[in-house]
Amino acid sequence: MIRVAAVLMLAPLTGGCVAAVIPAVAASAVVKSRMDDKRAEAPAAAPSAPAPAQSVQTPQGNWQVVQGATQLPPPSGAAARPAATDTVAVPEGMQYLYGSGESAGLSLQAYRALSDYLTQQIPYRRKNTLRQVVMSDGSTLDAPQFEPCGAKPLAVVLDVDETAVLNLGYEGDAAKRGEAYDDARWQRWEQTGADKVAAVPGAKLALDAARNAGITVIFNSNRSNANAAATEAAIAHAGLGPAKHGETLWLKGDDGGGSGKDDRRWAIASGYCVVAMVGDQLGDFSDLFGDARLTPAARRAAAATPALAGLWGNGWFLLPNPVYGSGLKGGFDDVFPTDTRWSDPAKGVN
Repeated sequence: MIRVAAVLMLAPLTGGCVAAVIPAVAASAVVKSRMDDKRAEAPAAAPSAPAPAQSVQTPQGNWQVVQGATQLPPPSGAAARPAATDTVAVPEGMQYLYGSGESAGLSLQAYRALSDYLTQQIPYRRKNTLRQVVMSDGSTLDAPQFEPCGAKPLAVVLDVDETAVLNLGYEGDAAKRGEAYDDARWQRWEQTGADKVAAVPGAKLALDAARNAGITVIFNSNRSNANAAATEAAIAHAGLGPAKHGETLWLKGDDGGGSGKDDRRWAIASGYCVVAMVGDQLGDFSDLFGDARLTPAARRAAAATPALAGLWGNGWFLLPNPVYGSGLKGGFDDVFPTDTRWSDPAKGVN
């Protein structure tokens, strides 16, 4: 491929107007664009060594001519500009969760409902016997059990990631690299990304309202307890703290188990009356939803079973997360039941 020299403006040796140089730059750009159209028609030639820079005397002073350059270099002593990211393809789920007004509206709606529930419904229900919204050990999805609270202080328990904070730094890096989830990279994010998060819309107002009403805010996360200090810092950076590990922050490993949260929920409920829970996955409400024997269709039906349907927006508050998690499952028959199948008459039967 023929290379066309571009005249680039470096710092002049003497001062003067640069307008006379601009047409040469523009003209070379036009020629280069036309030559790019020919790439598919001719085999690429081996790149030649760049010609040495030359000094050209003009009425405006001395200028440097650089052969084969494609962009202006930074001013002398200045750092190079970072690579442009406007062309990075952002996955649709990330566009929705991290960039859309619709997602912000849903989060605000959920947290407004939580705030109203805690400040209006709970004081009224306190006149009667309050019960935990944490399912008791021995419950099933068809027959959940909830213990009375007695005189325990009130608490709201919520997940951290994509429930309280948005992991903008981590997900932006993942989108830019196009890489699948990697636990080692996630651990590095937990350790170093505390100042690259933002609060989920509505979370701060709702949690402030809870604390003002005397309700303790407790976080229950599957972040590692080895990174507890960094998670405390992330929550604080988002304006949602304070959170103190072992008191108002529970993490994976605290109960000696894996990613299930029921043991931690029961430990919290032993000292508090948990009147509300907030999450972005069904596992933020009960480990029973993670039963491997449940098909996606059965799991969806379980969430809407009469025994649990009354809890949504009434003790259990769910936020959207189309980016990752247990909700992103299901084969064609799970998502589109056979009795709902339709084929466009204009296209024939599939």
